[in-house]
Amino acid sequence: MTAGLATSIHSSACVAPSAQLGRAVQVGPGAMIGPHVHVGDGCWIGPNVVLDGYLTLGARNRVFPGACLGLEPQDLKYRGAPTAVLIGDDNTFRECVTVNRATHEGEVTQIGNGNLLMAYSHLAHNTLLGSGIVIANAVQVAGHVVIEDHAVIGGVVGIHQFVRIGSMAMVGGMSRVVRDVPPFCIVEGNPCRVGGLNRVGLKRRGLAGLDSGRQVRDLERIWRDFYRGDKTMIEALQQAEAQPLSPLAEQFVRFMAASLGSRRRGPMSRARA
Repeated sequence: MTAGLATSIHSSACVAPSAQLGRAVQVGPGAMIGPHVHVGDGCWIGPNVVLDGYLTLGARNRVFPGACLGLEPQDLKYRGAPTAVLIGDDNTFRECVTVNRATHEGEVTQIGNGNLLMAYSHLAHNTLLGSGIVIANAVQVAGHVVIEDHAVIGGVVGIHQFVRIGSMAMVGGMSRVVRDVPPFCIVEGNPCRVGGLNRVGLKRRGLAGLDSGRQVRDLERIWRDFYRGDKTMIEALQQAEAQPLSPLAEQFVRFMAASLGSRRRGPMSRARA
């Protein structure tokens, strides 16, 4: 084992000799760290945490008691490939969070920076998380899901495999998400439906005043064409792509175009009146 200066390992922790720990890492009682694990500077590894597989943790991550990161995927196709979990900096994994490694050789499960995963949430194999995301208690994220920056996922939500959740989307608690969630949208329900734009989130992120509010107004106009007008999704997309768009609206339209393409689950439907 290699460990940096000021690293503290409890006497009851089990750390493999080949594990690599950075500076000022704290490892609590009963924690287990496997032979291929890299733990970055300033990480706190709580009691009874399990870190295993080809797992890399960046700096200043906090892993609370009972969390298990980097273990084998719950996928019958897994054949023992040395797949990886890559985690950035400043993330918090609360009690009993589980993050599985990818299924096939050369694939990864990846998490960005500054995310909060609350207790009992689960990230399955091949999931990709951006940065600044909040995932509340007992959220179950299936394989190959992508969640973009600053999304908020309410508690006890189930997310179907291969779904994509756009930037700054907000998913209401106890929802069932089986289709793509467009960026900047609020969705909820079972089945889940788009209810409106995340105007509070846009304001909090400092985006409401861009170009004296023109960007948000442009986004609202395009959003209404998709979710409040009488056009089909394809018709709304064709009309949007034929006109100049400000950056927020362009991001929304790019997401919708990709979601309506082949090999995707398609965008979520509008709320019923």
